[in-house]
Amino acid sequence: MLCLLLCLCLWAGAVPAQPVPGPHLAQAGSPQGAEVAPVTLDEAVAQVQARTGGRVLSAETLEEEGQRVHRIRVLLQDQRVRDIRVDAATGQWQ
Repeated sequence: MLCLLLCLCLWAGAVPAQPVPGPHLAQAGSPQGAEVAPVTLDEAVAQVQARTGGRVLSAETLEEEGQRVHRIRVLLQDQRVRDIRVDAATGQWQ
């Protein structure tokens, strides 16, 4: 699945940086304290690729300090490699 996503991302080319819509984003008018749906690894990869415009090199889900975190390694357009951590519960970048 990840390979298919990567192929599609490469085929699509550069995409303007925009948040990826999904159930993990809070909806306007949601009641306070409403639960946020967890973010899958595939959703986190798509979000990182869309927002950075870089090429995703690897992605994995880890447990850090009792929290599930998606670690995505991305090659940025300026040829730097960056590790981005996405909280699997909230979708927040760390």
